Amino acid sequence: MTPLLEVRNLRVEFATRRGTLVAVDDVSFSIAPGEVLGVVGESGAGKSLTGAAIIGLLEPPGRIARGEVWLNGRRIDRLPAGEMRKVRGREIGAVFQDPLTSLNPLFTVGQQLVETILTHLPLSAAQARARAIELLAATGIPAPERRIDHYPHQFSGGMRQRVVIALALAAEPKLVIADEPTTALDVSIQAQIIALLKRLCREHGTAVMLVTHDMGVIAETADRVAVMYAGRIVEIGPVADVIHRPQHPYTVGLMGSIPTFGQENERLAQIEGSMPRLTAIPPGCAFHPRCTQAFERCRRERPDLMPTATSLAACWLHDAGVQKRAA
Repeated sequence: MTPLLEVRNLRVEFATRRGTLVAVDDVSFSIAPGEVLGVVGESGAGKSLTGAAIIGLLEPPGRIARGEVWLNGRRIDRLPAGEMRKVRGREIGAVFQDPLTSLNPLFTVGQQLVETILTHLPLSAAQARARAIELLAATGIPAPERRIDHYPHQFSGGMRQRVVIALALAAEPKLVIADEPTTALDVSIQAQIIALLKRLCREHGTAVMLVTHDMGVIAETADRVAVMYAGRIVEIGPVADVIHRPQHPYTVGLMGSIPTFGQENERLAQIEGSMPRLTAIPPGCAFHPRCTQAFERCRRERPDLMPTATSLAACWLHDAGVQKRAA
């Protein structure tokens, strides 16, 4: 299927007094219509910055230093600010971790939905209000005809997140960037939000980039998953393969640190050390100081993504020459 979103060799930099920090380095992936791509990794891995770069919301001094972002066959990373504002909302919707940052407390949720709809769709005010009520109902808000005139503070956290999802879908975008949409919610509400995202993808063919650090959310929601470490994708593939048959040592460590239901373990597996600072990313593979399988080449050369049995992994263990010498 033709990709809806293509990210090619994306590099995000921050200029500082101490030099240039590379926060996202040579990241490439695509998302097809109706597909959910999960992006997972530790805090500081570059997940949210990748989403912000795609949607054009990088805060200065952050900037896209290299690479391309294509949406539905159109390059969008070089659009002027005015053109990019038209793309946001109409073609790309966004759901952020804290719904209060996306909602204006001085206006009712209905006013905010109607304004977004009128900005992007050729509807009258009455038609926009009717669509806003439909969106609130579709996202599971009870009594939407009454709740549309309520203010954000009159909704619970889970209900506010539903309003934000309705806001993201108001103009029928082709792509939704969901950045940690369930982190601040309790488990039962998380499950409802996950089910809602999956249903919207299925019914409307919306593509979703789901940024999270929760592998449980990824397992329940995503079709494919990209694992990020120190600003790079270290593994990408079908979600079942990456979870059950991880090919990169970092992904193996991530999966081993998740408790298994029904099994008793005295101690969970852990990855020794911590992710490097942006100012001190080591040469070669950024994971090699923490990797138990690292060898000399890992310390000298940085691996690109290469085919494995089930996914693509940036690890020299999967290089054909290494495998031949090992045999």
